[in-house]
Amino acid sequence: MKSATTLRDGSRLSDLPIVLDGTVGNQSARVHAALRAAIVEGRLQAGLQLPSSRNLAEQLGVRRNAIVAAYEHLVSDGLLEARHGAGTYVAHDLPLPPVSALPLQQSFAPSKRRPFALGHTFVDDDILRRLGSSLRHHVLTAGAEEMGYGDPRGSARLREQVAQHLAIHRGVRCDPECIAIVSGTQHALRLCVEALFARGDGIWMEDPGYYATHVTLRATGMKLVPVPVDDEGLDVAAGLRTKAKARAAYVTPSHQFPTGVTMSMRRRIALIDWARATQSWIIEDDYDSEYRFAGPPLTALAGIGGERVIYIGTFTKTLFAGLRLAYMVLPPEIVGRVIAARASLDRFPPRFMQDAVADLLADGSLARHTRRMRGRYREARDAVVNTLSEAAGDVLKLYGPAQGLHLVASLPDSIKTEDAIRIRESANVDAKLLSETRLAAAGPEGFILGYSGHSLGELRAAARHLGQAAREVIGKQRRPRSRAKR
Repeated sequence: MKSATTLRDGSRLSDLPIVLDGTVGNQSARVHAALRAAIVEGRLQAGLQLPSSRNLAEQLGVRRNAIVAAYEHLVSDGLLEARHGAGTYVAHDLPLPPVSALPLQQSFAPSKRRPFALGHTFVDDDILRRLGSSLRHHVLTAGAEEMGYGDPRGSARLREQVAQHLAIHRGVRCDPECIAIVSGTQHALRLCVEALFARGDGIWMEDPGYYATHVTLRATGMKLVPVPVDDEGLDVAAGLRTKAKARAAYVTPSHQFPTGVTMSMRRRIALIDWARATQSWIIEDDYDSEYRFAGPPLTALAGIGGERVIYIGTFTKTLFAGLRLAYMVLPPEIVGRVIAARASLDRFPPRFMQDAVADLLADGSLARHTRRMRGRYREARDAVVNTLSEAAGDVLKLYGPAQGLHLVASLPDSIKTEDAIRIRESANVDAKLLSETRLAAAGPEGFILGYSGHSLGELRAAARHLGQAAREVIGKQRRPRSRAKR
């Protein structure tokens, strides 16, 4: 029986977590990979003397020259030190920190989708076939221009189609030269911050408002100035009363997130007047504007005061999130600054996919798909409202929106956030809480329920579970008060 080698600190190599991976190259590569992992992960500590090549080869059952080659490779990596006449040691000054010193605080893997999760869509087979056919055509017929870097604003054809779409459907008249194709709303925001603002600059934020934007703007160093939202949208007068200096305002005027209200015309004019007077920028996120269930989409804010408005739209909700295509319309005076920032970062999304989406816009496929989905999402909204109303009784106050892909279910004023969390967990749904969208404003707790991208069966079952869970939790709180009155 082979004896284990005893190291200088008294530990035995047989006790160390070194395992050779038989799928990795030759013997030398396997030894190198195993030792490197043990060093980088902190399982072999700095300054530890390693066994001789002969002893390690005997223990691991490999050729001695494989150990010699692995040691030499690790010395060149800076992970080992060879001391003449004294042996081989784990380096004192490691070029890489131990993995254990850099723990991940969150998982970046997508979680399993549950009912009421936001941001999901239905994509029918017809639109996918058309998109795939167009994409294949552009790949097979691509020339030197399509294969190169191209314009950092993105595909000229897609920008032209977006300009036509906005003029017809959103009342925004713009030059395609002032449109930039981006990878999503948050990407557009980051580019604007990079080009136009400095760390610590203030920005008016709807309160409650879009939680993803809170995260993005905080990460860029912007100072978020909460401005309350009421039945007319962002309260501009309340923003002025804060006396906070702001360089911009972020708004979702066509369909405010999460309340669903539409900003009134007098508020829109007041906001534009503020921007003009202070030389500030309005960032208009046209959130869910495509899905208006009664009448045509409303005129965008950029169609009224375009010279101070940066307009952001996306194909995420009309197609699917994995497409990673959105766009922003920039006032002419800032196009150069924003595109310069763009050119230094990621250039633009894949050209072939941009041109394929331009085809869907040009031949009307995307418009037909949006109309079909509008009817499907209206049916989904009604299924949630009707089922939840029946299951919850009077413990939830529902706001069935006239557009968009989510609705709000408010709890009684006496219900605290921990109660709402308990209801959500009991129902096993992915509903956002209203409190998760607030910066400073107080208000009733409740749930933001996404109804797009989920089957009617899923939605009805989830609505029943949520309603029953709400009745159970709230009912327990009401019973003691009822007995006390008797």
